[in-house]
Parts: sequence; structure tokens; C-alpha cells
Amino acid sequence: QVQLVESGGGLVQAGGSLRLSCAASGRTFSNYAMGWFRQATGKEREFVSAISRGGSITDYADSVKGRFTISRDNAKNTVYLQMNSLKPEDTAVYYCVARRGSYYYIQENKYDSWGQGIQVTISS
Repeated sequence: QVQLVESGGGLVQAGGSLRLSCAASGRTFSNYAMGWFRQATGKEREFVSAISRGGSITDYADSVKGRFTISRDNAKNTVYLQMNSLKPEDTAVYYCVARRGSYYYIQENKYDSWGQGIQVTISS
């Protein structure tokens, strides 16, 4: 497993932006597909975005498509989630995830490494 630490969360107004970062350690980062999930209070955890091991393939939940951008810097062992045009419904704890292999999945049980989660709160 790889160890993951998220940063960059916080409180912003609707329409604002945040960039989440996830720093990985313990294994060769470039061997892992990466992703982000989120869980709002009282709701099930849901897929947000993912990126392939090499960074050439990405995927997004429909609810964030066009507003969020996932990227990775394999030299820095870090994956990012740029979140723009934020809405109150984006409020959640965001989790960084990793799975060894080239490709990602949208099912959370495919990932064996999870960060501790970071709170993102969007005020209306």
C-alpha cells in the first residue's frame, strides 16, 4: 500500500475555487492509478474523479464534469484536484485513493490505499 495525505481543503464561498493535493509515499507513485471520492454528511461515499497511472486518461462524475480537473505530477508523487465553480452541494469530506496498476475504477472497493480525508465546505 501507499500512504496518502490530503491537503488544501477548507471553507470557500459558492463560485470559488480550491485545489486539493494528495502526497503519496511508501511506494513507487507512478505504479498507481489515483482517484478522489467524497462523502457528504448523511450520504454514501461517491466517486469524484480518477486518473490513470501515466496521467493520460481521466474520468469525472457527471456532477463535477467541467468544473473539476484531476492531474498528477509523478516527479512530486502528488495528485491534484482543481475544483472551480464550487457549489454548496460539493460540501463533503474528500478522500484520495490509490490502486496499483495502470487503470482506475470508479468503484471504491477497487482501491486499497486511502487518505484520512479532508473537509471541503462551500457556503451559499
